[in-house]
Amino acid sequence: MKYKKKPVIIITEATQWFKNGDHPEDDCHPVYLQNQGELSFISEGKIVRYYRQPGDGNKKCEHCNIIMHEHGWIDTLEGGFIVCPGDYIITGIKGERYPCKPDIFLASYEPVE
Repeated sequence: MKYKKKPVIIITEATQWFKNGDHPEDDCHPVYLQNQGELSFISEGKIVRYYRQPGDGNKKCEHCNIIMHEHGWIDTLEGGFIVCPGDYIITGIKGERYPCKPDIFLASYEPVE
């Protein structure tokens, strides 16, 4: 006899990430260097941080073909992961966060009212 698993409804929060500061809880703010009146940079996100790997900045990502300088980094329960522009950041049932590729996300989740 064959069986199929019953569907489980899990309501989770997710946001699509494209650049530093996109996550609603990143809490980024403008940073002005001393003696300069113009914006120098935006602070790093608290949820998705800057991707840092010496010498990798202009290398293209094997997943999305965008240079690594445009990527983020997120800490998860399983360790750190690279976040490509366009990835979804999912909040798990214990408040943990992790990235998900757009095609997988859209095949697995649907909006809830």
